[in-house]
Amino acid sequence: MISTVTTSTVSSITSVALIGTLGAITVVVLFTLLIHKELVNASTDARMNRLQKALNIAIWPLIVAFVLIAAAKFIEIFS
Repeated sequence: MISTVTTSTVSSITSVALIGTLGAITVVVLFTLLIHKELVNASTDARMNRLQKALNIAIWPLIVAFVLIAAAKFIEIFS
C-alpha cells in the first residue's frame, strides 16, 4: 500500500514539474520567434517576407499556448 502511494505521489510531482518546464520552454521559444520576426520585418528582401510568413505560422499557436498558461496561472493564484 505504501509503495503504491509513494509511486503515485512521485508520478504526480514529476508530471507537475514537467508541465512547468514545458510552459517555460514555450514562453522562451515564443519570445525568441517574436524577436526574429521583428528583425526580419526590417528587411525588404522577398526571402525575408516568406520567412516572416513562416514565423507567423509558428508564432500563433505559441501565443495561444502562452495565453492558456497565463490564464491557468492567474486562476491558480486567485482561486
